[in-house]
Amino acid sequence: MSASRPSRAPALAAAFADYAARHPDEHATVAEFVVLLDDPLDPFVRERLAGHFTASALVVSADGRRTLLTHHRKLGLWLQPGGHADGDTDLARVALRETEEETGLQGVRVLPAIFDLDRHWIPEHKGVAAHWHYDVRYLVRAGADERFTVSAESHALEWRPLADVATGPDYDASLRRMARKCLDGQASAAG
Repeated sequence: MSASRPSRAPALAAAFADYAARHPDEHATVAEFVVLLDDPLDPFVRERLAGHFTASALVVSADGRRTLLTHHRKLGLWLQPGGHADGDTDLARVALRETEEETGLQGVRVLPAIFDLDRHWIPEHKGVAAHWHYDVRYLVRAGADERFTVSAESHALEWRPLADVATGPDYDASLRRMARKCLDGQASAAG
């Protein structure tokens, strides 16, 4: 971070530092996110087409064995729920809001620590130029009620076994990585 001025989102800057300490092998990725955070142009609005923050959630069932995925209407892929920050610097809150809006799940809770970081290219769509998404990802736990509602952003929603997602070649590489992180974390907690 720049020493000349305080970060516009000190809680997020601290969360990036915490993530870097927990995942030293991802130093280069964290550095890209910190650079964006300190950019003088607001990285929390989608109009910043050089790249901007988004937030998403790996939604995990109460028993920790399954994840709720959305068959994304625009991209045609099975993905985790998420979306644009739209000016909100509390990306954990954004991930929770997007989960609730896209799944209709009730009684979900977001774990406050960043779970994963992923920078990915979004192709041009309906006149919006191609750009980077700097996706800050959180773990969201479902409650006892796992009933969901398909939103207009999805073709379908479905609970899928985390183990299948972790190894399934048809899933996005970053989604497989998150599923493995989740399973590894459960194994570490049990061991």
